[in-house]
Amino acid sequence: MNAFDYFFEKTSAMEKFFLVGKDNLSFKELYISSSRLASWLRKEYGTNKNILLLSVNNRFFLTAYFAIIKSGNVCIPLDPNIEKENLEYITGLTNPVLIFMTRDIEKKISAGTVKCIFPDTIGQDEFSGPLSGKEENFDREACAEIIFTSGSTGIPKGVMISHKNLITNTDSIVTYLKLNQNDRMLVVLPFYYCYGLSLLHTHLRVGGSIVLNNSFIFLGSIINNLLEYKCTGFAGVPSHFQILLRKSDNFKTTKFPDLRYVTQAGGKLAPIFIDEFRNSHPEITFIVMYGQTEATARLSYLPPDLYEAKKGSMGKGIPGVELRVIDEKGEKIKPGEVGEVIAKGDNVMIGYFKDEEGTKNAIRDGWLYTGDLGTVDKDGYIFLTARKKEIIKVGGKRISPKEIEAVILELPEVVDCTIEGVEDELLGEALKATVVIRTDNGKEMMVDKIKQHCSRHLALYKVPQLFELKEQLVISATGKKIKGKL
Repeated sequence: MNAFDYFFEKTSAMEKFFLVGKDNLSFKELYISSSRLASWLRKEYGTNKNILLLSVNNRFFLTAYFAIIKSGNVCIPLDPNIEKENLEYITGLTNPVLIFMTRDIEKKISAGTVKCIFPDTIGQDEFSGPLSGKEENFDREACAEIIFTSGSTGIPKGVMISHKNLITNTDSIVTYLKLNQNDRMLVVLPFYYCYGLSLLHTHLRVGGSIVLNNSFIFLGSIINNLLEYKCTGFAGVPSHFQILLRKSDNFKTTKFPDLRYVTQAGGKLAPIFIDEFRNSHPEITFIVMYGQTEATARLSYLPPDLYEAKKGSMGKGIPGVELRVIDEKGEKIKPGEVGEVIAKGDNVMIGYFKDEEGTKNAIRDGWLYTGDLGTVDKDGYIFLTARKKEIIKVGGKRISPKEIEAVILELPEVVDCTIEGVEDELLGEALKATVVIRTDNGKEMMVDKIKQHCSRHLALYKVPQLFELKEQLVISATGKKIKGKL
């Protein structure tokens, strides 16, 4: 089954609004416009061709995205603010036959000879074909989209996601979150990011609805949207919750009568923030999740009723996913030991685009090697400790930056903290703490307070030697903090 047909299987004729807000869009309208555009794409370009999509979250993105998938071609959604060099690299690598983009992007880049379709032209008759029906013999293993992530070398890596991957992961998420047609999600995550796409897919599948907010920086608009549109769900990465809890004066005291749950993924959020949220909003369910683009979106979640008992855990595999933590010999670790998290399931990517070596390193014997280090408890719940590449060695001792960051984040004046290793002639690496504090706190006083707090809770060799204090947290469009630009 084509993922498009799966998403719209029960909703294609619904007059209900799927997109709610200033630009309403019903399920039926989206289905028809995407399906007709898909017919034109297939007639003009055939199938299995790469098509770029550069746009913020909006009606244009939705129509183009689903049309590309329905047509049997490969959608490559990119950050509309992508650097020119990265765009040229991806374009050269993927050789797209067509680009969907907004007019503001046209002014910044050159598409060369590649045809472009814009929001003001997408609805023209020339781009519309007959309604295309459901295909019975469609190859589920075919690539549906390529999501580019920043690789460890700085070169973008294209994660190839199949129709089967999308269907499987969407089904799993709908199941464990118990989503239904009454759910309405406030989306602040961009759709070129797998977490954002998972919100789009799941709510389309169940007949729910979404509200788009592309301006998280304006915290008041987030609060207003949650209230005005009676949103039942909100999803964010760690920085979203850190900023809402420590930078907003109103978020913790505002009551959200319709908000049923929030989900958090995209990195580990220190338990101190989750506790802060739960204490401020005990009526709202907080769900910790873990995933990777290479796994379509989601790998595990922690049942909310186990949060206190398993605090700090990323939980266990979602339905259809098997997780293990193994040592260097490939054997399961014992509770308390540390190893690499690996995963198996129908949500694991096809591989990296035009990167056989990278694919072989990431997928071995059907298992996805995540690069995340973790341990397990006696009940099999997994606790992440660090990324393999994040481990810092100070005087021969291996240190996980997350442990130190968690201690510093306990201070209520602290919004964010990043621990990194810097070159040191004596120790090999020394610890540097870059700390974002609220603007109403003196920097020199805070350095002393942080040092004292670390000394009380950490071994001496884990106390940072260098400190840099900032008053602003710089985040990317996906909400992840940009290291080095705090």
